[in-house]
This record gives sequence, C-alpha cells and structure tokens, in this order.
Amino acid sequence: MGTGKKEKSRRIREGNTKDGNLRVKGENFYRDGKRVKFLNMYTKGGAIKNKKGDLIRAAPLQDSAIPDARVQPDRRWFGNSRVISQDALTHFRDALGETKKDTYQVLLRRNKLPMSLLDEKDTTESPKARILETETYAHAFGPKAQRKKPRVAASSLDDLVKSTTDDHKTYEEKQELSTTLGLMGNASDEQDGWTQVAKEHIFSKGQSKRIWNELYKVIDSSDVVIHVLDARDPLGTRCKSVEEYMKNETPHKHLIYVLNKCDLVPTWVAAAWVKHLSKERPTLAFHASITNSFGKGSLIQLLRQFSQLHSDRKQISVGFIGYPNTGKSSIINTLRKKKVCQVAPIPGETKVWQYITLMKRIFLIDCPGIVPPSSKDTEEDILFRGVVRVEHVSNPEQYIPGVLRRCQVKHLERTYEISGWNDATEFIEILARKQGRLLKGGEPDESGVAKQILNDFNRGKIPWFSLPPDREEGPKKGEESSTEATSTKRKADEEETSEEVTKKTIEPKKQKV
Repeated sequence: MGTGKKEKSRRIREGNTKDGNLRVKGENFYRDGKRVKFLNMYTKGGAIKNKKGDLIRAAPLQDSAIPDARVQPDRRWFGNSRVISQDALTHFRDALGETKKDTYQVLLRRNKLPMSLLDEKDTTESPKARILETETYAHAFGPKAQRKKPRVAASSLDDLVKSTTDDHKTYEEKQELSTTLGLMGNASDEQDGWTQVAKEHIFSKGQSKRIWNELYKVIDSSDVVIHVLDARDPLGTRCKSVEEYMKNETPHKHLIYVLNKCDLVPTWVAAAWVKHLSKERPTLAFHASITNSFGKGSLIQLLRQFSQLHSDRKQISVGFIGYPNTGKSSIINTLRKKKVCQVAPIPGETKVWQYITLMKRIFLIDCPGIVPPSSKDTEEDILFRGVVRVEHVSNPEQYIPGVLRRCQVKHLERTYEISGWNDATEFIEILARKQGRLLKGGEPDESGVAKQILNDFNRGKIPWFSLPPDREEGPKKGEESSTEATSTKRKADEEETSEEVTKKTIEPKKQKV
C-alpha cells in the first residue's frame, strides 16, 4: 500500500470523501485482537533463558506443569454403548430373522441395525482354539523355545493319512473350479456318487474368467438383480452358485426371477413354475417381444416399487444375469420398446456388459451369459440348455435320442410331417430322405439333419417342457380353458398338450437341487 499522500489523492480522485482511517506504511488499523494474539505467539511466546542457558520461563505451549483438571461427568460419554437383555436379544433375533429370510420383505437402512447379532454363533458351533492348553507359550515362542516346527494335529498314523487325503481332494476340487474364481464348491459330489467326466472344449463356454469378471461387475453395480430363467427348463437354467454367493456376500441386494419364453409352454405349466419358484423369490412370467409382449407392465411396476424403496438415491441399477440364450437382451429391448441391445437366437451374442437407460430413475445393465461349472451336468444337458452353438458340436446325431425322450411323438410328427420310426437313427434317416438331404451314394446326411433338429429344439420349434417337482401330473380340471395371449402358431399345440399330458408321454428332466 502506498503512503498516506497517495492514499488521500486516490480517495479524492475516486470521489470517496467519507471519513475513515488511512492505511499508512508501518501502521495497520485493521488488525483485531485475535490476530494480535496470534502474532504474539511468534514474537513473545518463546522460552526465556539466562546467560548460562538455564530456562527461566518456558514457552506457553511447552510448559511441563501438570494442570489441575478432570473429566466432566456427563452421560453423553456413554452414548455409543448399549446394553440389551437376553430376552430382548432373543426376541430381536426371532423378529428380524424372519423378516430377513422373507424374500417379499425388504430391510431398509441395514447399517443402522446390529445385523451381526443375527449371525452370531454359539460356542458349541464355533469352539475356540485353546492353544495354551496343549502347550505353553514359552515352549513354542519364548526365548527357551523347544518346538522347531508346528505339531500335526493327529493322534495316530491313520488320522494323519485321512487328513492328508482330505486336503488333497480339496486341492483338486479347487484347481478344477479355479475358472469360477472360487465361486462354486463341489465337495459333496463324491458323496452323491457323481464322478468327473472329460468334456469337449466347446461345452466349457460361459466359464472363462472374462465372463465371470463381467458378472461380478454387474452384481457390484446393481441394486436389483434379475435372474432370467427359461420357462421350458427353469431348474436347469438356474445358477444356484451365484444365488448362494449373493446371499452370503451381498445380502442387501434384491434378487428376483423372471420366467422368460413362457409362450413356448402351456399356461398351466408356466403358472405351476411361477407358484413353485415364488416360494423362494418373487417370480414373474414374461414373454419378450417388442410388438406383442406379456408381463411387461408387471415387471416395470415391480422396478418402480424398488425405486421407491430407495428414494434416497437419485437412481437405481437393475442387472440381468442368467444362462446364455435365455433372453436377457430381449427383455431389455421389450422394456425399451426398441432394439437397444444386439440379440440373436444363438448363445454368446452379448460379449460385454452395457448400461441402458429405462427411465429417469431406473437404469438397466445387460450381462453376458454365464454357466456355473458342475460335474453333475452332462454334455446333453448343457447342449439342450442352449449354452453352445450347435454348428460347433461334433457328432450331433448322438444327442437325438435325448430329444426324442423329452418331446412327445405327436409333436414331432406334426412338426416334421413324418411318422413310423422306432429309434433315433430311423428318425434321422426318414427326415433326411423327406427333405432330400442326401450325401454321395444316396446316404442320408445324418450330421446336417441332427444339427437342424437340435436348432429346432433349442429355438422352440419343437414343443417341450419340464414339470415342476411338486407337480408331476398333467393339468387340473379347468386349466385347459385358461390361456395367455400367445401366438396363434402355438395355440393349437398348447390346447392339445394341456388336454393329454401324462407321466408316460412326458418324462420330466431329472435335476438335483
């Protein structure tokens, strides 16, 4: 700042003639008492010593004298400590435990609830390791330690051999399932009588680390996870390992089932599956179609309810997971009523996850199809779930007997307009000669015809379905008349199927749950 003369001339020039202090060099009229104390801390706050260096007066912040003070007794000091009686704790566990297990109720603000009290185990279930009772601390870690290596917890040689065998089995299972990043475990397979069988490389699709990384990204980014199932085989296209992972690691995320392709099965079958699956999770029946859909309003209404539950957030994300070729991208296109995701009747069309905006508060996430590896599933089961592309399968004619077991004879006769076969070989030969698919020398093209049959089977041209476990008989009286809005092509098949379905004609696919 300039001198007083310059300051006075500036005020006159600007027309500022009001009274006020002029800032003069060497003086400061705007320094308050707090600023003065702060500056005195540097100028007068140091220690004072005599010529010999003895301390006469210590600095204000370096005084070693103990002040006379005590903690003020206040009940607010104990605000975070809470005590609960055993009866109240038991009541809390029962009430909140039932709500937590109920999939139709939602716990909001879980971080404000002592959720750890629900999972607390008794000492009988998780006993403590009483190490000091077997050997003293000084014997193992002290300066006079005598133990050179950890002791093996085995009382005899037989126990040592048994523990070594168990560890070896666990290691082999871990190596086999390393592609799933440790998501699944098959420790009980050997007890159930299942053995490992070598499979073709093509039947390992959907199990790579890249696919599982995409799945983890979708689960982490989603508030609501929709598990898309095939209405023809819901248990076969259900990823139980992923559900178990979400139950243990992300219990705050909502998981619901959507039974897609319900237009390929009779109405009473779809209703029975919805009733069976609704015991575990909220389940909706759906038919993905941009022009003629079914269940779209119910699904959007359910998503709106989830967005209202999380009203404190600006938006929620909804992730779609499931087996390949179950219709995840088709459901997203149906909800948007236009083609925003690439779809195809072959597995593996979706390569990476992608965000789609449904509305202002709801975002959708499409995920590539994943296949949890299991030694219980045969190559035939994997092929019939639409996991692999039929054109890449070697010797496709070996899977035609499985098609004949799952489908009714009248449906095959009506679809291909042939009859009079006794086994799969005759069926392929009759169909090849009818369609004129012959090789050199008049031999039927068994491989090409078998691929055509498998494609028709997976894409819904041949009617087939599996019954729920609690429903092993055909439709009840009155169910034949209740039909959904399906295509006219399937209407005749569904009505006839719902009239004459018996145990003898339809063998439900055996699936261990």
